[in-house]
Amino acid sequence: MKWNVKKFNQLDINTLYSILKLRSEVFVLEQNCPYLDIDEKDQKALHIFSLDANNNCIAYGRIFKPNDYYKNYTAITRIVIREKNRNKKLGYELVQKLIDICKENYKGKKIKISAQKHLQNFYEKCGFVFKGENYLEDEIPHCAMYYF
Repeated sequence: MKWNVKKFNQLDINTLYSILKLRSEVFVLEQNCPYLDIDEKDQKALHIFSLDANNNCIAYGRIFKPNDYYKNYTAITRIVIREKNRNKKLGYELVQKLIDICKENYKGKKIKISAQKHLQNFYEKCGFVFKGENYLEDEIPHCAMYYF
């Protein structure tokens, strides 16, 4: 799997389109959750993604430096794998890559994610810890999780 790491202004228009398409397919259509995925935060994020042979995004996540998303935490958001690629364990590979980039760029800083509640066990296997914070986000149960 080839991983790409780019700032927003380094993304070409076709790659950005592919990333936004994947995010909309999963977070809006698949999860039947009408919300505006384009949240005015992408410009501050570091974008980590993998493309298939046709330049379609198959795995994606974004990282924010401390205080750009969560106060005092590095943030990982929009973690997503294309549906037909989920049975290949790419989620673990993607999350590990995101953690490694956070550790490399923001040494000593804790990482926070807002995980969909049904994925809590998956993120625990990736090393995240649940601290008892449950809430609804876009009408979907979520929980705050931390990586120390």
